[in-house]
Amino acid sequence: MTGFRDALRELPDAVSVDLLESEDAYRVVVDVPGATADTTDVRVADGILRVEARREKDAPEGFSYHREDRALFLDADLPLPPDATDADATASIDGGVLTVTLPKTGRGREIAIEG
Repeated sequence: MTGFRDALRELPDAVSVDLLESEDAYRVVVDVPGATADTTDVRVADGILRVEARREKDAPEGFSYHREDRALFLDADLPLPPDATDADATASIDGGVLTVTLPKTGRGREIAIEG
């Protein structure tokens, strides 16, 4: 998990990420205010969780931006623990919070015995 922690330290201070662990899964929670399922992409490749999210916003009629500090474009590569797998992984966005759950490999399951 050291690689994951190092990657979190390199993210901008405005990006909030939590990593949770249970006996059989990891859960990554990322604040992505204003992003939706349509403007967010999550994928796992070569042990890396890649999150790209953007917020779309328009200036109200008659207004234009002079300063924009609330822009959101998140492009983060987070190295996963070696026992995390994308098989049966899930992701959801609710209220500007992205939650990705990745099962652990080798979770141990009962093996049926024939004979």
